[in-house]
Amino acid sequence: MAKAGTKKENAVVRYIRETRTELQKTRWPERSEAIRLTQIVLAVTISMGLFLWLADLLFDWWLGGVVNSDPVRIGLAGLMLVAIVVLVVISGRRSD
Repeated sequence: MAKAGTKKENAVVRYIRETRTELQKTRWPERSEAIRLTQIVLAVTISMGLFLWLADLLFDWWLGGVVNSDPVRIGLAGLMLVAIVVLVVISGRRSD
């Protein structure tokens, strides 16, 4: 049983107090560092968006050829796939 004189701490107040304590321990980046990191995030986001857009266009083109039974598109897609695999294998061997 709890003593008559002790009062149970409010959970919300405790959470806010602990959060404030943790935020005081945080090392916040300087303005120049925040700007540089933001630029990196934007560059990666834009480049990945462009890459995925181009990949989507390629797969759309290729699947259109498969659906329409176009042997030229199917053959070109196969050649591109082989070329990509060869480039990945070659670049992987150079980095080792």
